[in-house]
Amino acid sequence: MKIKKGDTVKVLSGNDKGKTGEVLEVIPKAEKVIVKGVNVRKKHVKPRKQGEEGGIISVECSIHSSKVNVVCPKCGKPTRVGYKVEGDTKVRVCKKCGSKLK
Repeated sequence: MKIKKGDTVKVLSGNDKGKTGEVLEVIPKAEKVIVKGVNVRKKHVKPRKQGEEGGIISVECSIHSSKVNVVCPKCGKPTRVGYKVEGDTKVRVCKKCGSKLK
């Protein structure tokens, strides 16, 4: 997958279209990502231990990786990710401006 944990991404489609956030988790097997503040759902939690509180909590759910684009730190625009080989390392680059992505 071209998206990594810690990347800043912009949502391209769905209910949260236009929102930006940081990738918290990547699930390569299902090709999904969990983005902070995007696709937030309510979850009912039962108290499991004595003294623990139950209630309704907000949880970020996963969205498909094709619905997000990485935001380039240099040009500040959502872009596709390309690769360049520099020496013996493979580096991710912005398709719009050509700068390196972290």
